Amino acid sequence: MVRVCVAGRASVRFRNESKTLKIVLTLFLGFQSIELNPPHLMNTNPNRTFTFTSSKRRRVFCFLFFVAAAAVAIGAIASPRGSLPASPASAAKIAPWVMEHTANGQQSEFFVVLADQADLRHAATLQTKIAKGRYVYNALLNKSQSTQGAILQWLRQRGIEYRSFYIVNAILVKGTREVAESLAARREVARIEGNPQIQNNLPHAADEPLQSQRPQSIEPGVNYTRAPKVWALGYTGQNIVVASADTGVRWTHNALKPHYRGWDGQNANHDYNWHDSVHDGPTNPCGFDSPVPCDDNSHGTHTTGTMVGDDGMGNQIGMAPGAKWIGCHNMNSNVGTPARYIECMQWFLAPTRINGTDPDPTKAPDITNNSWHCPATEGCSADTLQAAVEAQASAGIMMLSAAQNAGPNCSTVENPPGIYEATYSVGALNTGTDTIASFSSRGPVIADGSNRIKPDISAPGTGTRSSTNASDSSYANFSGTSMATPHVAGGMALFWSALPSLRHQLSASRDAMNHTAHFLPSTQCGDAGPPNNVFGWGRMNVFAAVQRTALPRPRPTPAPRP
Repeated sequence: MVRVCVAGRASVRFRNESKTLKIVLTLFLGFQSIELNPPHLMNTNPNRTFTFTSSKRRRVFCFLFFVAAAAVAIGAIASPRGSLPASPASAAKIAPWVMEHTANGQQSEFFVVLADQADLRHAATLQTKIAKGRYVYNALLNKSQSTQGAILQWLRQRGIEYRSFYIVNAILVKGTREVAESLAARREVARIEGNPQIQNNLPHAADEPLQSQRPQSIEPGVNYTRAPKVWALGYTGQNIVVASADTGVRWTHNALKPHYRGWDGQNANHDYNWHDSVHDGPTNPCGFDSPVPCDDNSHGTHTTGTMVGDDGMGNQIGMAPGAKWIGCHNMNSNVGTPARYIECMQWFLAPTRINGTDPDPTKAPDITNNSWHCPATEGCSADTLQAAVEAQASAGIMMLSAAQNAGPNCSTVENPPGIYEATYSVGALNTGTDTIASFSSRGPVIADGSNRIKPDISAPGTGTRSSTNASDSSYANFSGTSMATPHVAGGMALFWSALPSLRHQLSASRDAMNHTAHFLPSTQCGDAGPPNNVFGWGRMNVFAAVQRTALPRPRPTPAPRP
């Protein structure tokens, strides 16, 4: 605080952080040879009063000073809290969605993404899952702790609601346009991105015929990817953990309970095995922050069943019944947000107890299944989730993602996470055939300018019968790339259980699965391949992948164009 005598015994106080005051005092007091605690106007004696020997000079100064102070006050009234309009450089950091949703004094949630992100390249040199996971977790956590402090203090001083993340060096903030602009003006901030409500158009049981309830022992999609032939070799997914990032899971379902990592046959322990990232929003059957696995939609129970489900009574719905599953609830019924998606990815990197304490990267899953998307049309930027996805990959976690259901046109694989190189993206076949489902999205990816070929691979995705949340013995048929993706997630679990030397070697494992897929040519969206922008490398054949022990076969001659 600085006190300046301006008339007789009267005095005016200003906060020492006022840059405007510093300028005024420099202009009007410089000639007096009086130093006001430079360089930051920090005054060690708040009661100190500065006077002048000449009363005439003092009166002149007082007049000029009050003119300057009035100008400052008018500016402060015109601009909330005295802030100036954002510079063009700062405004360019703020996503259009944030600008729209903070207009007219509105508050909104947005991510403050820092420029300094952790360098995880060293993880590629590490040979075990535990080593990769610990290194990535520590590198990310240390980076966030060493760089976020000043911003967090700024937010606390102003009573602004926030939540810190480390899988992406970012802070989720709830604030006004002024807050967003002030943060964007900071040198350490790279960009401000929105946290929109994402509507996922998920399949429902009503879309399928009633006879879907009848069991077929081993389901057609499981058969068509040749999983039973791998089982016959003695590999059913042993020692592999798959994770569901979805609407939740009905963990007590007969086809799922025996395969839940939190169930030992007698007792349940949900620590490190379940997390709920839905903390608010419209009411749902699971509530918020559910301490036990719960599914508020059926979608997550269905996809988990396709990965590992088997009730031991003829309902062999899953690809890898010997694997274990864990889960994270990232959608409120069908509504996700980038914050929920990122929170689940962070939890997968280092699962915690139910109360959020004691994160442990050694308990991370091997594979995550992600049958959801984050579209730009609803405010999700192309790179919003990219750092989190790549961090999982650095930690040796294989992320499977649906290619989305916006077909049949080209370049409809257009939303994160399915667009990223670091995700293994899956297209949908008409089950039992080698034809592409009409709804299955096609590449190439143009949303991020990459022109990347997607999907990577294809699997059965229509009329898929699996578990639902209606009861512990309910089943239904769903269709979508959401159904194709867990076929491949379960297939990778089989592959790693048979070939543990490739476990967590993501590129080598993807290459093995790609080069042993049943190639399906298409020129609809570019070259016939392989790969191509309709089927990727073709239909997954997990038995062939195991037989060939991940040695790439020679690249086949592309089929002639018609």
